[in-house]
Amino acid sequence: MSRPIHHLYAPPLNAQATKAATLIWARTHHNPDQSTRLEVLLTKRSEEASFAPGAYVFPGGKIAPDDETHATHYLALHPHCPLSLLQASQICAALRESFEELGLVLIQDESGAHLSLAQIETLKRHEDLYPQLSRLKWTLCIESPHLLCHWITDRDLPIRFDVPFFVAQCPDDLHPTADEKEQFDPTWLSPSEALLRHQAGQLHLVYPTIKTLERLHGIHSVHALLNATKHNAPWFSSCPRAGFLGGKKHRYMEHESAFGELALVCPEGQVQHHLDWQSERAVALLKNVARLTAPNPGLMTGPGTNTYIVGTPESGFIVIDPGPALAEHLERICHATAGDIRHIICTHSHADHSPGAKPLQAMCKHTSPTIWGLPSAPTARANSVFVPDQACTDGLTWVLTDERAKIDHTLRVVFTPGHAANHICLVLEEEGLFFSGDHILNGSTTVVDPPDGNMNAYLASLDRLRALCVREKIEFILPAHGHVLGNSFGAPFDPVHLIDNLKAHRLKREAKIKEVLRLDPQGDLTTWVKRAYDDVPERVWPAALRSLSAHVERLLEMGLGFELSLTAQEQLKHPSKVLEL
Repeated sequence: MSRPIHHLYAPPLNAQATKAATLIWARTHHNPDQSTRLEVLLTKRSEEASFAPGAYVFPGGKIAPDDETHATHYLALHPHCPLSLLQASQICAALRESFEELGLVLIQDESGAHLSLAQIETLKRHEDLYPQLSRLKWTLCIESPHLLCHWITDRDLPIRFDVPFFVAQCPDDLHPTADEKEQFDPTWLSPSEALLRHQAGQLHLVYPTIKTLERLHGIHSVHALLNATKHNAPWFSSCPRAGFLGGKKHRYMEHESAFGELALVCPEGQVQHHLDWQSERAVALLKNVARLTAPNPGLMTGPGTNTYIVGTPESGFIVIDPGPALAEHLERICHATAGDIRHIICTHSHADHSPGAKPLQAMCKHTSPTIWGLPSAPTARANSVFVPDQACTDGLTWVLTDERAKIDHTLRVVFTPGHAANHICLVLEEEGLFFSGDHILNGSTTVVDPPDGNMNAYLASLDRLRALCVREKIEFILPAHGHVLGNSFGAPFDPVHLIDNLKAHRLKREAKIKEVLRLDPQGDLTTWVKRAYDDVPERVWPAALRSLSAHVERLLEMGLGFELSLTAQEQLKHPSKVLEL
């Protein structure tokens, strides 16, 4: 965890999240052409409501003590029910609130039979539900709703809720009738129709409702929805974060590219950070870590190469990946560090990372920083030749010390070949961060380009980084391209989760490549790439061809069981020469 002394913003007094529950009523609509579509029930909140006034939402509300009491009673009657007391209490709250607000509820008698509309209509909505159920020896159908997802309202909002979203099938004979106090205008809509109306300004939706509707897109019946949620495991859990993009506030879930950066820069949910890419000035991530993005955007570099600056004016600075030798970029690095650069470290020798090192060193008249890294291997391309002043060793550390504050900033080398033979990552020990160079990127998977790149080495380095993240509880990854990645250790999309996903993606791609080769062993790289990467834009295929060749080399080492064509064998010897697709 990063040290609070280096956080940029004072922690706010966040509101406590109130425990609540929401129920998505769903039904299947049969179209004239015999197709079906899923419809969900949305109702309009009162314009006087303290939270989300006038928004169309799924019904629900706060969990009350009586909800837990009824849940306890139900579980005692049904000892084999798989639900926990907490989840049973949440479902009770969701069903009770739905009954009070809309007259919709699922109830069963002593035998477990669901009640008819006529029986439900004997219940009085203006009276407490549970005493009525107790007199009649009825219970809520707690096992009918399924858990869909879990939301915790954004940290920056004055009213917050910790709320699971459940789904349940609405019986054909039940029809919603709003209480006209808290809820109005019950409306059945397909998820796509609701989103279209929102985009047209006809339906006010709040962020969790929008994102939940987006996840429901593509499900065409309530049967399919209930089948997809039958295990009662949430599809996702999210407490979003907000930042500014294009001058407007935007919210991001854990899987989205900006979330990790917001979690690092504004850990308590402050809405302060601007996410726009620019190259004119350094962006502070912590008080002792800044990022300056080179003006070299492109297909292979994304928004540009990230140069990281570690340290403070009191300790001096270390520059990681000075980038290409662009005069304006190097001048901005000097300005951001006031020229007090103690070391320059290159994660690897590629042309968008290391060429700026020598000219940047020459600009530092008073500190004469040493250039560190690993020399490029003989397999490196001609434009990626790099010779450092000093070669790194695995585990080597550099320490910058602020004598006045008695604070150190310690960077440590982790040898990670794969993307390039001389690739290293760096750990900032006191802050629980690692700088991943090109080994892990935000928004894309890195290219592994033989012969300097090697897929076996790349996957082994991923395993090493995963073990490091577990051992040292690393929370954030600072890539050479894209925003910061990560989350609190153990939370969704923390570095361990991200590395697991990345490796699974690589192996899934490899399995697809293996099947393509099996079906067409006499093909070549240019035909295989079109089939193995048919899910990516064609403009990406030249880069994908390089990683394809790395996967094919690995598959050959493991044993394919059949011979490849002579053309393919020749291409694998010189993959960089395969330029025509």
